[in-house]
Amino acid sequence: MAAALQDVDWQVGDGWQPLIDAWRASADGQRIEALLKERLARGATIYPPDPLRALRLTPLTSAKVVIVGQDPYHGPGQAEGLSFSVPAGEKLPPSLRNIFKELLRDLGQQPAMSGHLGAWARRGVLLLNTSLTVEDGAAASHAKRGWESLTDALIAATAKDPAPKVYLLWGAHAQAKAPLIEAARNSHLVLQANHPSPLSATRGPAPFIGCGHFSTAREWLRERGVDLHWSLD
Repeated sequence: MAAALQDVDWQVGDGWQPLIDAWRASADGQRIEALLKERLARGATIYPPDPLRALRLTPLTSAKVVIVGQDPYHGPGQAEGLSFSVPAGEKLPPSLRNIFKELLRDLGQQPAMSGHLGAWARRGVLLLNTSLTVEDGAAASHAKRGWESLTDALIAATAKDPAPKVYLLWGAHAQAKAPLIEAARNSHLVLQANHPSPLSATRGPAPFIGCGHFSTAREWLRERGVDLHWSLD
């Protein structure tokens, strides 16, 4: 089971580090650091234990696919610093069940035994939430407090890198990040559909179930000499 945050390790290595350092020196960075210290001092339980884990597992130079989530899971043991992912042994959240359902429909890939998506992250799938911390039982409690300027900068940096990438933007919140990608004027592929939540996964105008994003991303990258494997082995 994932633990709660004790302190943030801000060192993520080459590639991402200059962006982290610049943001920490900004007003938003200082606001988030102050918020985390103040809430932890008051006894708040904050998830995930490592807010920058996505950056540690997927270096900037390794990113092939970017999946943009919104807020970390706010229940005990769920959030682990990777969008949509939960630790092995945790019950699959509804959106993740639909992601596995679409993998089965699109690629014939049997649902994984675990909801941990670390294998994707290590193969170049950046699983980035736009707000990187949340308090127990309080969805979006750290949203619009300063994290977004960092995660916008991270998304923009991936787009400026010329290596071909596929962006999977599921739902209106993720789709609002499309201008960050388009501004780079590089040859990336942006795929958009409804969020995989049961509330929207099968609804129009762009249902998630049936979108075919996994096969489209794989074939588009393959045509450019980039291997992408969606298995979680």
